[in-house]
Amino acid sequence: MTQSRERLSYMTKLALLIAVEVVMKLIGLGSVPVGPLYMSFLTVPIAVGAIMLGPSAGALLGGVFGAVSFYDAMTGRSAMTGALFQVSPLHTFILCVVTRVLMGYLVGVIYQVLSKIDKKGLVSIIVASLSAPILNTILFMGYIILIFWNAEYVQTLASSLNATNPILFVGLLVGAQGLIEAVVCGIVGSVVCKALNSAFGHNSSN
Repeated sequence: MTQSRERLSYMTKLALLIAVEVVMKLIGLGSVPVGPLYMSFLTVPIAVGAIMLGPSAGALLGGVFGAVSFYDAMTGRSAMTGALFQVSPLHTFILCVVTRVLMGYLVGVIYQVLSKIDKKGLVSIIVASLSAPILNTILFMGYIILIFWNAEYVQTLASSLNATNPILFVGLLVGAQGLIEAVVCGIVGSVVCKALNSAFGHNSSN
């Protein structure tokens, strides 16, 4: 009976976080267009889910983020991924979906590892929350450099930024946007997780 109740609680929280992701996207809070990229805050519910419910939940929530991103690529709503979709739909799917699934999973793993040595839990929550936007940027931009660096769209964009190498390109393109994402997602994710931990009296992922 207790196991069934815990399973129902897990599914309810997961469904709620998925709904939050979708609503954030629909009302424009999740992805704010900034040049060819989107400043995304959809990593917040992913971090919360990965921390509270574990790596598998983080992976699933990352997949929801990725599916939304891939939809933007297919429909051309995102300038960058829309252009990359024309180059390779398969690699764009990996870029949008697989990297986000991996990001969500890794956030959960990072939290679980750190929580074993962080008895109070605050440091592990903060680090895991910060890791979500950072990993999202590293995996997303890393895959673009690995697969799409020689694509005409990327080379044109690099030339417009006067970026002579991939590292400089990523720095100039992401820049302040990446910093803002990390700070906002790190703070909001940490506050939400800490509040939920206090409300539940324990960490659900344990």
